Amino acid sequence: MILFDLKCAKGHVFEGWFRDGAAFDAQAAAREITCPSCGSRNIAKAPMAPRIGKGAKAAKEAPPETKAVAAPPGMMQALRELRRHVEANCDYVGERFAEEARRIHYGESDRRNIYGEASDEEARALDDEGIEFKRIPWVPRHDG
Repeated sequence: MILFDLKCAKGHVFEGWFRDGAAFDAQAAAREITCPSCGSRNIAKAPMAPRIGKGAKAAKEAPPETKAVAAPPGMMQALRELRRHVEANCDYVGERFAEEARRIHYGESDRRNIYGEASDEEARALDDEGIEFKRIPWVPRHDG
């Protein structure tokens, strides 16, 4: 498996895993790779620094898929709209998300919609406690 930094014709950079360099070449020639930001199928390898493997452990950590995964058309715009809605209608609590979600759940704070950051460990703990929350992909507000 090999990880390439990829770039579309509009300049968006993203990553893709491939079986090998020839697999990338074949998929790019067949226009099977799409930009997750804009849907462009004009994709090339972007300049990148090599990543040196750390032995067997690093090989086990590589994702199993061999094709670059792209968002369906319109998905990025829908996610941007979701971000605008959340920012307009919820209170930002930053890294205190897990703590504030607990306070709301246990009636120690007024019920309201909040958003912020939580580690995987904090999210698992909230889930174990039966505290309802959702994780959403946080995409850029607009194409850069």
